[in-house]
Amino acid sequence: MDLALTELQQEIDASVRKVCAQFPDSYWHDCDERARFPEEFYAAMAAAGWLGITMPQELGGAGLGVTEAAIMMHAVSSSGGAQAAASSIHINLFGPHAIVVHGTPEQKKRWLEPLIKGDEKACFGVTEPDAGLDTTSITTFARKVNGGYRVSGRKMWTSTAQEAHKILLLTRTTSKADSRRPTEGMTLFYSDLDRKKIEVKRIKKLGRNAVDSNATFIDDYFVPDADRIGEEGKGFHYLLDSLNPERILVGIEAIGIGRDALSRAAKICARACGVRSPNREESRHPTSIGRELDLPGVGLLDVHARRVPLRPRPALRRGSERGQVPVGSRRLRCSDARRAHPWWHGLCP
Repeated sequence: MDLALTELQQEIDASVRKVCAQFPDSYWHDCDERARFPEEFYAAMAAAGWLGITMPQELGGAGLGVTEAAIMMHAVSSSGGAQAAASSIHINLFGPHAIVVHGTPEQKKRWLEPLIKGDEKACFGVTEPDAGLDTTSITTFARKVNGGYRVSGRKMWTSTAQEAHKILLLTRTTSKADSRRPTEGMTLFYSDLDRKKIEVKRIKKLGRNAVDSNATFIDDYFVPDADRIGEEGKGFHYLLDSLNPERILVGIEAIGIGRDALSRAAKICARACGVRSPNREESRHPTSIGRELDLPGVGLLDVHARRVPLRPRPALRRGSERGQVPVGSRRLRCSDARRAHPWWHGLCP
């Protein structure tokens, strides 16, 4: 499998980094200290067209895929803003993908165009306090009435709900006990987040305060039929179109943050030990885009995950022990670091 980036993908990386370079550490420190959403960064990414990288071209998006979105989010997360920068725009990429796949033409135009332009923000109303990772155990219920549904329930860890205009809301329309399968009986909506009728309570955190996390309380809130995505009872399956690619983005964002942390630590150590900093060629050998996103090989595997079909557990290297890494991956060793960056000889024993 060819893991080299195409010219377009390299251009994406460089262009996104150019936008991110406008926002120094002091900007992100101020946003986090004041618990202030990074509106300027969000607006800059929207103006450059990046909020629509995975959206349909006919709606103003770029129509690109998971690989390009991962490259974009790696550039964002490794450019100083870390998780605050990533999570401020993350949901725009694949959070609404259920709408792209299952929405009507009218819904796509009404909902996706404002997201692409940056005129609206959305939040994800899925996680519940008593369900945890078992999404099939959610209890937020949408009761059918004339013209729509009456929704009551609670959602937890709803990011950006203080700023969001819309909420992607997963509910039950049939109880789990009355459904043939646990994954059935759930319905997905995309509706207004009216904070006059929905209580959104900010959760105090130790970090990433620039992007709010919230407890969301919904009490007999009316959602019109026009805001339902697809058929009633199939919401869980629709949601997977958002959740599956999102896992790849979360992984690559973590890699980007790790790379930025390693780069900063290496520079500090170099100054403290009197070791010269790497020159341009050394710093781009293998962790930059040339052998892209390498921490060391994990980034490569993550970025190209969409090219690998879901299969049983891959074969291991010949003679390897049970539980070791699969064929094609690599391990991170100090010796690898020395070969990659000769100036680390003064730092690694």
